[in-house]
Amino acid sequence: MSTHKIIISAVLVTAVTFGIFYLNSQKVSRGSIADKVEVKTTMNKEDKAKRYPVAKEITTPDGFINTGGKPITIGEFTGKKVVLLDIWTYSCINCQRTTPYLNAWYEKYKDKGLVIIGLHTPEFEFEKIYENVLEATKRTGIKFPVVLDNDFSTWNAYQNRFWPRKYLIDIDGYVVYDHIGEGGYEETEQKIQAALSERMTVLGEGGDVSQPITKEVFIKNGAKSPETYFGSARNDQQKNLLVPNDGWNITPEFAQSISPGASIVYRYTAKDVFFVAEAGTETIVEVLLDGKPLLSEAGSDIVATSDGKTIVKIKEARLYKIIQGSQSETHTLELRIQSPGLKAFTFTFG
Repeated sequence: MSTHKIIISAVLVTAVTFGIFYLNSQKVSRGSIADKVEVKTTMNKEDKAKRYPVAKEITTPDGFINTGGKPITIGEFTGKKVVLLDIWTYSCINCQRTTPYLNAWYEKYKDKGLVIIGLHTPEFEFEKIYENVLEATKRTGIKFPVVLDNDFSTWNAYQNRFWPRKYLIDIDGYVVYDHIGEGGYEETEQKIQAALSERMTVLGEGGDVSQPITKEVFIKNGAKSPETYFGSARNDQQKNLLVPNDGWNITPEFAQSISPGASIVYRYTAKDVFFVAEAGTETIVEVLLDGKPLLSEAGSDIVATSDGKTIVKIKEARLYKIIQGSQSETHTLELRIQSPGLKAFTFTFG
């Protein structure tokens, strides 16, 4: 059987280490923080108007999840609730690592005046499909409302460029805090508590919003290899980032295997490797690290077979966890696709 390979260069000259710009946007890893401001419980609306921007409304939504089928707006909560708007997309590993904190905050503060709205703005076409987003919310246990922003209209209204990003909107409808990327969870929760305390004061409600702060679980990111896209729209073929042959069909968004035995070979430096892919029917992909089956570094989507191979079964359009190592190291990863039809979108690293 002939082998058709995509060979990905280990040196990507112009790429950013932790993300690549897309539609003037960027996925962000840990610790990047936008403007942070204190919520002043004694500040009146006139003073707020001088300091904070008014929250933008959700525009042209493309679907709602966890709302009982009803539309949801930011404006309907002004004067009543505090809103945390979280901009995310489901195949983004940085967004996935933020989700447990959002779920924890929702459970702790949903009865104390907090509304979380997940604004799902897609990176890939398959993330525009309602059923895919719905399945992703079920898989990650998201119970708060999610709004599909397929045309980027609300994203653009906020002049956003990042996944994930959080905007905290106080009872008066002002954006009093925002945060870009992972990290800063304890600080964000403190801002939520301050905004909820202000809400109680404004509404004359009794009680206490104090809760033990959800402790941040530190995730060591040892990635030196940048996010690598397979589609021609975000990869410069002339710089040999991808070298396909007739075993692959390269489209603007993805590379699709069209022959049995197609493979991907990539030399990377990172701790973790994630693969965004899909296939029309379940496709078996053998995974080798430095020419051998995976051992302790096997990601959670890897299956060991009775004949000693390590494989990943790809069907749903999502992020697959291939390598989850203990430290950042340089290795050669090989994926052997057993049947045609697999669509490869991107490698991301941690």
